[in-house]
Amino acid sequence: MNFKLAAFADEADGRISEQIRAMKENDIKYLEIRGIDGKCIIELSKEEAKEVRRKLDDAGIEVWSIGSPYGKIGINDNFTPHLDSFKYSLELAQILGTKHMRMFSFYVPSGEAEHYRDEVMSRLEQFISVAKGSGIILCHENEKDIYGDIASRCLEIYKEFPQLKAVFDPANFIQCGQDTIKAWEMIAPYVEYMHIKDAVEDGTVVPAGKGIGNIPYLLRNYKGKVLTVEPHLSVFDGFEKLEAEEKTKMKYCYPSPRIAFDEAVNALKKVMGGECL
Repeated sequence: MNFKLAAFADEADGRISEQIRAMKENDIKYLEIRGIDGKCIIELSKEEAKEVRRKLDDAGIEVWSIGSPYGKIGINDNFTPHLDSFKYSLELAQILGTKHMRMFSFYVPSGEAEHYRDEVMSRLEQFISVAKGSGIILCHENEKDIYGDIASRCLEIYKEFPQLKAVFDPANFIQCGQDTIKAWEMIAPYVEYMHIKDAVEDGTVVPAGKGIGNIPYLLRNYKGKVLTVEPHLSVFDGFEKLEAEEKTKMKYCYPSPRIAFDEAVNALKKVMGGECL
């Protein structure tokens, strides 16, 4: 299993300098860029984006995808400023040298997803229309409480808009009560890349291979090349002061974001057999 590793390095540290350090020390060459020096990526000025690009170029790191929050607003929220921001972020993507942008399909009231189907599709169509000709591949991520939370509704989206690709997130499916193998069988042809998060039955995120996400199965059947490490592991400020017995009970809780990040990367490499490009 030879894969290219990307990462949400803002989970290691908010500062771009420390994100670069964490990536280099873990031999990760691709960044899914989300939070930079206290700002969401879509809040950067063009000059700030150029400076980030310079630092990444100097470090030999490429931006794989913009980890944007587009589509992560309520379906009844005002869409116009959201779409305007999206247009601007397409320019940031060009500056940062990436061809991918992660996005979502809007929060919908619980149990009423089908009632909002037409509005969801209309808004996604506007994203797609604005991005046309930009060279940016829009990638929809399954997420709890949005329209595309379970595989059947994700499939609706991809059939409606074949140009919209999928980001497959196992833990997010688990948190929606969706079996990941069944989800994979339904939407695998549309998957552009994967987020590596695993989870246990109650939805708690754990290192890759430690939950019910069927990560080894997914990697065996994944035909793509890029995997983004997204740790989402618990960090406990007073971890070092705990007794050994207490630490054992908190098996997947870590003393710092950087240690949690390293553990997430190491767990994935173990599942892969240590093979990556």
